[in-house]
Amino acid sequence: MPRRYTAVMGCVLAIAALTAAAAPAAAYSLTADTAAAVAARKPPPGMVEALQRDLHLSKEQAQTRLLDEIRLTGVEAQLRRRLGDRFGGSWFVGTVAQTLVVATTDPADVPRIVAAGARGEVVSRSLAQLNATLDKVDAILSAHSNGLVRYVNVRTNKVIVLSDAPAATEAVIEASDVDMVAVRVLSSIERPQPLSDLVGGDPYYVGSTTRCSIGFAVLHGAQNGFVSAGHCGKAGDTTAGVNQAAQGVFQASTFPVGDFSWISVNGDWTPRPWVDNGSGGTVDVAGSRAAIEGASVCRSGSATGWHCGTVQQRNTSVTYAQGTISGLTRTNVCAEPGDSGGSFISVDQAQGVTSGGSGDCNAGGVAYFQPVNPILTTYGLSLVTIAGNPPPPSTGTCTGYPHTAEGALASGRSVYQPNNQYYRSTADGAHVACLDGVDGVDFDLYLQKWNGRSWVTVAASESPNPDEKINYTGAAGYYRYRVTSFSHSGPYLLGYKAP
Repeated sequence: MPRRYTAVMGCVLAIAALTAAAAPAAAYSLTADTAAAVAARKPPPGMVEALQRDLHLSKEQAQTRLLDEIRLTGVEAQLRRRLGDRFGGSWFVGTVAQTLVVATTDPADVPRIVAAGARGEVVSRSLAQLNATLDKVDAILSAHSNGLVRYVNVRTNKVIVLSDAPAATEAVIEASDVDMVAVRVLSSIERPQPLSDLVGGDPYYVGSTTRCSIGFAVLHGAQNGFVSAGHCGKAGDTTAGVNQAAQGVFQASTFPVGDFSWISVNGDWTPRPWVDNGSGGTVDVAGSRAAIEGASVCRSGSATGWHCGTVQQRNTSVTYAQGTISGLTRTNVCAEPGDSGGSFISVDQAQGVTSGGSGDCNAGGVAYFQPVNPILTTYGLSLVTIAGNPPPPSTGTCTGYPHTAEGALASGRSVYQPNNQYYRSTADGAHVACLDGVDGVDFDLYLQKWNGRSWVTVAASESPNPDEKINYTGAAGYYRYRVTSFSHSGPYLLGYKAP
């Protein structure tokens, strides 16, 4: 029996009424293009109310906050691209997210940042350098019983380690070659654990005991399915739906290292571009653009329903009893066992699936989600959205390569291949790659090499077209490809070979 969904009434935000109740006009001004973009996006049912409750805002403040986030997200995307390797991160500040801060390692960039409508901040380390430091700290602490949460804090321009034994954790890190100036160890009782195996309002069942939450509906070619947390099941496990009827099969599952999975479903289940808002309605899913740090985000889970908060840090690493998970996003949204796999969404943009948390929804806590775009890329999935889904890219121009990777990119976003990691070339020689995107997009391709301290771009293909090619001769070492959407969204296919 197909799953029942509640229809959402209305398609367009009543922008005039919303702005009339918002903060004074002096707080911000909307260009014609921005106003049109805002008017086309609707706050999901229940989001304003949840923001009022969880962030202690008035209705007007919650509405204004969402408008500000939409308005400034485009500014952030432009500045991120212009700054390139000098980009030090970005975040919202203010009760209603009225200010976007963009960090750079070069003081000469500040006038450009201010002219674009943001506040500039000069930092010592770029975001790429901080991410490289986090990778080193992860490798050091993954086998230890403390320092279980690690993340890049762009606001302080440091890698933060949360530990219930900070002195011992700091001693372990200091014994390595990590630059301690870039690392800060803080005392914390935050103890991450996967959230699974309990009841929910929108659950699915694995075997006779495990219950988790559905994340987002996806397509794998013509096969329908959904994504969820990896710790909920392993490849081959079967699932039952909310009505206990046969539902699907885990096609792939990653846990630990990552915490994600995808489940194919049978013909009785129809994928919808919706998320349950916990009050009898649904939230539309329009895309998967990653939210800026400080942005509002809401979670839907089978145990505790609909809760909201803000994005605290991206690229967070946590160590569960089962192992270390990297690349998570840390939020101040509460979650409890049973919420695992459930949806995180910012306005109408899918963010990720719930991995774990610390605390609960009575006393408050934090939750970590696995970003959805790496799931789509790793498994070659397409997110089901209200706009429909484009056809997969043609493979005609990128055939004959020994290695391939496919995925989908939102406008202005990037992904690293293979599988958000890298490959090792043991000999000198040619690195050849072919990127094939759908018509109408502008995707770019970069080859990067690890120089012992950071990733350096050694070759690039940046034509104003969907297809790109690279042929680079280099020494043995570690390499990765970066696929970037300069404009528009869609799927892609990457073929490559190495010496």
